[in-house]
Parts: sequence; structure tokens; C-alpha cells
Amino acid sequence: MADHYEVLGVARDATPDEIKKAYRRLARELHPDVNPGAEASERFKQVTHAYDVLSDPKQRQQYDLGGQGGFGGQGFGGFGDIFETFFGAGQQTRGPRSRRERGQDALIRVEVGLDEVIFGTHRDIEVDTAITCQTCHGSCCQPGTSPVTCDICGGTGSIQRSVRSLLGNVMTSSPCGTCRGYGTIIATPCVTCQGQGRIRARRTVPVDIPAGVDTGLRLQMPGSGEAGPAGGPNGDLYLEIKVRSHDVFSRNGDDLLCTLEVAMTDAILGATTTIPALDGDVELELRAGLQSGEVLTVKDRGVTRLRGTGRGDLKVGVQVVTPTKLSSKERDLMQQFAASKKAPAPELTHFQQGLFARLRDRFLG
Repeated sequence: MADHYEVLGVARDATPDEIKKAYRRLARELHPDVNPGAEASERFKQVTHAYDVLSDPKQRQQYDLGGQGGFGGQGFGGFGDIFETFFGAGQQTRGPRSRRERGQDALIRVEVGLDEVIFGTHRDIEVDTAITCQTCHGSCCQPGTSPVTCDICGGTGSIQRSVRSLLGNVMTSSPCGTCRGYGTIIATPCVTCQGQGRIRARRTVPVDIPAGVDTGLRLQMPGSGEAGPAGGPNGDLYLEIKVRSHDVFSRNGDDLLCTLEVAMTDAILGATTTIPALDGDVELELRAGLQSGEVLTVKDRGVTRLRGTGRGDLKVGVQVVTPTKLSSKERDLMQQFAASKKAPAPELTHFQQGLFARLRDRFLG
């Protein structure tokens, strides 16, 4: 690595003004707009990096010490520094930190219909997230270049200094301020991702939503979250499920519930009817003498169990509909029927909250 003072053409005891003047002179001479050659471009980078180091008093002091500090006036670096020194837990032992980090997790809410819950469904979900840069493939560098070793810390990612203490001279270490502890410097960052190794983009994630999911359930998709910096691994994607309400059917666990309105004559005489369930037609036998509030159960026509085998049931609550308008002939027939039955007079019985309360009790009981 070239000496920064030699690159700028100044003495080691040059003043900040002399360093600035030397940099400006060389920058005008070597700038790509003035001197487009490859050699001039490389020297321009060296001059710029040398000025960045020498124009900062702290970095210049560290550079002059060759990465080793003198006896500072800071006193103890704390008990942590002492333990790091004697037990080998310092930054020097760990080495430079990696630019690669795991990406963040992402949460997306997905709405599905009750009919999709029965057997599960497939969705292609559009996600606005971070993906690995396709120009540098996560290296953070412009293609054809690579990170250069930091000449302040020598690639260790840390600066060591000697601190005078009651126990004598103690060597402590701290992250390098030039490379931020990475040990390397991105001299030519990728222009697409600005040296991050990832960009924001919209991508499609195929998702198989299993049968039996319910509102509030979260599904984890490992590795489908945001891409990490510098080509780091992806985080996870979490899908939070919301099941839309249905106009006819409701759900209780793995059972489907609905209400069937039955004409009074069908309830008296019995009948066979077909109802459209969520997964196809269902044939029901209505026995003679059917009463309001009864629940007809169709086995294995409910929701598929999420973590098990088989399905729940379809439960059909009966509501007998009494006609409100009769023709004179219908009224005569009903009167003849009532006279032949000789039904008992109306009488008080246990109070109930109505049809829906009875259906609820029978559905859930």
C-alpha cells in the first residue's frame, strides 16, 4: 500500500492547509474529466483516499502510529478492556466483522375466502422487498473490482492502543474508524446498489396456503424475507391469514354452520332437498314432523383439519316458515286439519331466546 504522504507529495509534518492544497492540485490534474486514462483514474482514487485519511486529525494520528497508539491520556478503558486483554476477548481476537448480515423478516396479511379454507389454496403474492443486487451479486463493488485492505488497521478491523493504568501498560482495541471494523474498504462501490449489495424491488412469492387455516394464524416461510446486506442470507416471510365472512355459511372450529328455511308442509310431511354447500351439492332428507331449531348434521362436509386428518361436519339448522297469507281455500283446508287433529290449547313453557339462540345452543352443544 503506497504511503499517503508520498501519494500527495507532502512531508510527514505538512500542515492541514498544505495537505489540502496538494490534494486540490492533484485532483485537478488527475480528474477523469481532464485525464480519462486508466492509470490516472487509479492514481485519482489513491489521492482521494490519502486525502480522506490525512485530512481527518484522528485518522491521521492513527496512520502516523501505523495502527498502534501511543500512551494516551484516556486512563483506564474500563474493566472490559482489561478482561479483553488478559482473556483474549478483544476485537483483535474476533477479527474484522463481516459486511454480510441476515435480512429482516417481513409480515404480509393475506385474505382468503371460506371456500378456499376447506381444501387450501395457492396464491402468487407480490412483495415489495430487498433483493440481492444483480449487478454486483451482493459484493457491493463495481464489477471487475474488489474490496481493498484498510491501511489504517491492516485488515484487522480494529485499532490497538496502549493505555497506562495502575497495572502498567494495557493494550486495548476499538473498531477502526476508517473501515468501520470491516477490515476492508469499498473503493469503487457498485453504482446500482450504492455499495449495499441489495436493492428494493417487487418480486412474486408463490404461496401454498394449507387447508384449515383461520383468521389470525401466521404461516412462516423461511428464507423468503428481505435479502441481507452484502449478499447476506434472506430473512423469513410471515403470512398473517384473514378469512372473509360468508353470506350463508359460518364456521365453528372445523364445522360449517348454516340455516335452512323449510316450508311448513315439508316440515309436516317430510321431503328431500338439495342444498349447495361450499364444496358441492348436499342432499338432505327432511323427516316428517321436523321442528324449528333442529340441527341436521352431514358428516365430513366441513373444513379440513389443519394439523390432523379428516374434516369437520356441516351442520344445518332448521327454521320452519309459517305462511302469513292464505287463500280462502287454503284457510278452509287448514281449519279442517286443525279440527281433525284436536290440538291442545296453547300453554306456557320454559322461556327461550328465539330460534337463533336455540340454534346456537344446538350448533355448539
